[in-house]
Amino acid sequence: MSQEKENKEIVAQWFNSVWTKEKFDISVIDKLASQDITMQYPLHGHLKGPKAIKDMLERLKDAFPNLNFWVVGDLIADNDYVVGRWEGGGTHTGPEFSDLPAGSLPENSGKTIHFTGMSVFRIKEGKIIEEIGEEDALKAAIQLGVVATNE
Repeated sequence: MSQEKENKEIVAQWFNSVWTKEKFDISVIDKLASQDITMQYPLHGHLKGPKAIKDMLERLKDAFPNLNFWVVGDLIADNDYVVGRWEGGGTHTGPEFSDLPAGSLPENSGKTIHFTGMSVFRIKEGKIIEEIGEEDALKAAIQLGVVATNE
């Protein structure tokens, strides 16, 4: 199997276990992440290490129990990099959520988000060392009511 194909399989397993609702399995992080993994998204900031990522995901999944993201189209691989587009969202029905870069949500706000993004993964020796993403953070922040619009 080619290195690119192996890397795409690693990212597919990560995405299906970490970001989807149906197969959510936080233990996959310990299996697939390097000990010095870096994750960075506009809505989540810069996270370093498996524990920081698991802590963020647990808070996020508690706040948005139906949170679900899925890959759109094919993953693209080149050497150590895998890139994928995704879509998804969920409804805030859990505890107060203050992990947002602008504002926070009171308990059970009922606010729903749905947005898209792209992620770039870097893999070394079968472990994910980076997940860097860009999402439509402004759209999500407007949907959550933490950023005002001119409307």
